[in-house]
Amino acid sequence: MPQYTYNPIVAMSFFAKFILRLFGWNIYNKASADLRKAVVIMAPHTSNLDFVIGRLSFFWHRMTPRVIIKKEAFTPLMGPILRWLGGIPVDRKNSQNTVKKITAQMARHDEFFLLITPEGTRKRVDKWKKGFYFIALTAKVPICLGFLDYGRKEGGIGMVLEPSGDFEADFKIIEDFYRDKQARYPEKFNLTPTYD
Repeated sequence: MPQYTYNPIVAMSFFAKFILRLFGWNIYNKASADLRKAVVIMAPHTSNLDFVIGRLSFFWHRMTPRVIIKKEAFTPLMGPILRWLGGIPVDRKNSQNTVKKITAQMARHDEFFLLITPEGTRKRVDKWKKGFYFIALTAKVPICLGFLDYGRKEGGIGMVLEPSGDFEADFKIIEDFYRDKQARYPEKFNLTPTYD
């Protein structure tokens, strides 16, 4: 009789698939199976539920995302928990230092998926933060376009973009990709933002 070995990553993937399918969601990943480093942007982001579905989507594909969190949140009590969840403490007032810090961390790891919501908040915004682009460009990694479409109940990584260095041209591609994605609260999603 073959011996069963418990694998928590496989178990979480099975659990995530079960829960998401139970609620009618289909998650897919158009990134190459051998992709090990990328900046993953997620949009639309208009609800706390986005985090839950998004996290389960990563579990589905056995990916562990890292997220940028302001350093003040890393208290003695919360710090270890946030790090376990993939949190990276940064000083958000110093964007140049953040790009350098994240790029250095990417270089030290064999696998590194940085998850960023360019809207920066669940409220409607007029400006998307473009730090994700400069991190990808500096680290020489692709940008994965992650999404949740509440209209079709689909999500995951729908496209992989190699940044060219021409932000305006590349953002037109990003904007076109998200054009038909429905947010949970569509009135909070600004599809044609300016950039901060």
